[in-house]
Amino acid sequence: MNTRPKVLIGILFATVFFSAFIFNTNASQTQTAPTSAEGAELYKQRCAVCHDEAQDRVPPLFLIRRRSAEDVMQTLTTGVMKQQAKGLTEEQIRQLAIHLTGKLPGEPIRNLDANKCTGAAPAIKFTAGDWNGWGRDVENTRYQPKPGIKLEDIPKLKVKWAFAHPGAMATGQPTIIGDRLFLTTEAGYIFSLNAQTGCTYWVMNAGSAVRAAITVAPMRTANKSALYFGDERSAVQAVDAATGKLIWKTKIEDHVLSRITGSPVLHGNRLFVPVSSFEETAGRDTKYECCTFRGSVVALNTATGKILWKSFTVQDAPKPFKKNSSGTQMHGPAGGAIWSAPTVDAKRGVVYVGTGNSYTDVETGHTDAIMAFDLATGKVRWTNQLMPKDNFLVGCRQPGVGNCPEQAGPDYDFGSSVILRTLPNGKQVILAGQKSGVMYALDPDNKGKKIWETTVGAGGALGGIEWGFAADNETVYVPVADVSGAARKPGITALKIATGEKLWHIPAPAAKCAWGTARCLNSQSAAATLIPGVVFSGTADGNLRAYAAKDGAIPWSYDTAQAIQTVNAGVTKGGTLDGGGPVVVKGILYTNSGYGRLIGQPGNLLLAFSVDGK
Repeated sequence: MNTRPKVLIGILFATVFFSAFIFNTNASQTQTAPTSAEGAELYKQRCAVCHDEAQDRVPPLFLIRRRSAEDVMQTLTTGVMKQQAKGLTEEQIRQLAIHLTGKLPGEPIRNLDANKCTGAAPAIKFTAGDWNGWGRDVENTRYQPKPGIKLEDIPKLKVKWAFAHPGAMATGQPTIIGDRLFLTTEAGYIFSLNAQTGCTYWVMNAGSAVRAAITVAPMRTANKSALYFGDERSAVQAVDAATGKLIWKTKIEDHVLSRITGSPVLHGNRLFVPVSSFEETAGRDTKYECCTFRGSVVALNTATGKILWKSFTVQDAPKPFKKNSSGTQMHGPAGGAIWSAPTVDAKRGVVYVGTGNSYTDVETGHTDAIMAFDLATGKVRWTNQLMPKDNFLVGCRQPGVGNCPEQAGPDYDFGSSVILRTLPNGKQVILAGQKSGVMYALDPDNKGKKIWETTVGAGGALGGIEWGFAADNETVYVPVADVSGAARKPGITALKIATGEKLWHIPAPAAKCAWGTARCLNSQSAAATLIPGVVFSGTADGNLRAYAAKDGAIPWSYDTAQAIQTVNAGVTKGGTLDGGGPVVVKGILYTNSGYGRLIGQPGNLLLAFSVDGK
């Protein structure tokens, strides 16, 4: 499973709790409460076995204590811990949250309307230099050919403005169209900002956490442009880009543990949306009938939100196959979540996805695979399973006990978007990066047959290639996480696309964290971004760096975890760089800072850099 989704995250479960999200300023969450005796007992009964000796993707208790009580409550009610909290009352969940965080819930949200823009908002104007969606283009290259900034200007980058996220931490990635910036937040609010100044045009309540980047496009049937995004309740929404008003909303998956973590991709009048889940987290509950979720791609009409087709990754529907060691019925096959944005190949009429691990011992040929679906019908054109039998549930300590697979896999998802690139000779290749630490090149003209593979990291449940890489027509630049292990190789590697040859490798500098030594790592798991001559890549200690594309030299770095004055909420701190990567538009570099859910430190910053801060 991928870093981003398999973590303690949830969605807003009721209006009374939704209003409790706050900005992470120096003044926030200062009120503390004595540890609740009831909460302590509930923790001992339901949580301690995993969090006292945390492994893999289970966060340790001290990291949970950094979060707000509201964030913990939503995790227990509608997030990844909802199965573990099943049967608890609202008051018991509140007491457990107080014990876990040492904080009282209930602080009101502040400053949603702070720093409002004066004057009329500029019209939505699409330009060649925009950054639209996750990968900037439908091939998901993460390459900006018209950045408005040159290699020689990089050392002069300084903060132009900073914006404070509401909610537990800063995740996702901004989208910039013309002079408008659109921002998703874990608190469930969508912001429209001025990309030059950071002032706010409008704020919209999406009703649920939104993690992925927004895709923007003109609507063919109306004189307006729409924002398209998926949320943590598996609904896709279209919102008027000029006003923030809802146009349509469509729920695309009914599985109670499903969610949308990857960005939608638009081609023609169709929106292609990936579906993932956190069932592999709930699966460690021996009383839960695991597992029944299957990843899918859903095609929607952009004007109406009507579902045109839905195609599952795991082709066979789950069926009962045995009872677990506690006597609970088990089902399979299951898994194959799609964590990242799909990639469109208009030439061949297909959409590509990378799939996650299997959840059970029931064999399937569609997990840890690259798959091609027909754009028109959703039919599977081909599948290349690069690692079979990667059967994994979070927190399993003993194979075959409870719902744990008998043949436990290493959790080597394809969690990042694949990239379609055209070489100078006209040959096209599919680039795919796995959490095993292996990069692959596949042949789109030969059913995804492997052309080459190159190992760039040691891999692991939190290692290898996590969030994404970037490529021009000749070279792919691959960050590697590798959080733990003696063989870990965090850093960034440049590979020749034609052959897989390593051109250079720069190890991640030693970690240096503004918050201290606890959970201070140099894991390089955030998505990379490329402009001509420069690669931007961040590490878990909060440091964003520019690398010279030719040799990996570092002409610039900035510690995003430090406190800084924001335009909307006073002094605010950033944190870990993980998840979404930086974006570059019109000479400005934008990045979120603070995805500190499993490693590092939570933070709440959106930063904008320009030459000399002008």
